[in-house]
Amino acid sequence: MAINSPERLKRPGVLASMRKSLEDFLTYMAVEKGSSANTVAAYRNDLQQLAAFIGAKPSADGWKSLDRSLIQDFILDMKGNRNYSETSVARKVAAIRSFCAFLNAEGEIQINPADGLTSPRVGKTLPKAISPNDVDELLEQPARRSTPEARRDKAMLEVLYATGMRVTELVSLDMSNLNLDPRSPYVRCLGKGAKERTIPIHDQAVEALVEYLEEGRTLLVRNPGEEALFVNRRGERLTRQGFWLILKGYAKSANLSADITPHTLRHSFATHMLRGGMPLRNVQEMLGHANISTTQVYTHLTSDHLREVYERAHPRA
Repeated sequence: MAINSPERLKRPGVLASMRKSLEDFLTYMAVEKGSSANTVAAYRNDLQQLAAFIGAKPSADGWKSLDRSLIQDFILDMKGNRNYSETSVARKVAAIRSFCAFLNAEGEIQINPADGLTSPRVGKTLPKAISPNDVDELLEQPARRSTPEARRDKAMLEVLYATGMRVTELVSLDMSNLNLDPRSPYVRCLGKGAKERTIPIHDQAVEALVEYLEEGRTLLVRNPGEEALFVNRRGERLTRQGFWLILKGYAKSANLSADITPHTLRHSFATHMLRGGMPLRNVQEMLGHANISTTQVYTHLTSDHLREVYERAHPRA
């Protein structure tokens, strides 16, 4: 932990105590709360910034120096002097709230100074979805090639759109998570909070998976014991970054918008399912949302779509 600190914080005992408390908290977030690696990394950065801010105070005494006034000064510094966005500041406030609650529960601070602390109001950005025609065009791109990688890419895109999985869940799939029994094919994935869910897959995704397993994966895998379902050219598990690059290439080939991301297919899946009449609760379960309010954002997208269709069919005089 890098801290520009006065003499009090330069004492090895104080610094070591701060580091240990932070590492204990991050371990708690990852192991007990099931937070993603990205969230843990972001919280680490946010709290290290807070530690450096504490260290700049002449009377600082580690995390014991945390009080409401200091936290508010830190937030103002992030917004005013460092020009962080409202979204970034809101995340930092969330990190501080969680950390202070942890310190209080562990007995390291007697009063939680972040209790009742509110985050900056951040406008909710509606997810972006593409049309079914655009999805079809995207999914057709790898089908125009016959390489093992193209068969893998076709299977990945089909599964992602068929299930609405997060890209991390997709690349984390093992062979054992796949059931291609034609009577009830499904994939089993591990989502946020280490919650497992089973998602049915349709015939097109099954067909693409079978073709990949028979004519793609067998040519890519080098280690017979490899468990990963989707592998790269070296026969190792494909990464999120690898998938992102693959998707960008196909989006460009399909002449689709440059800002298409792996989440675009997840958003498109949810939107199209709701437009097709699937109950909101079912879509929530398939997406792995803990709260149905998170899924409800897609109802705004479907409402907007229906309104556009109506207005095209009934133009104003």
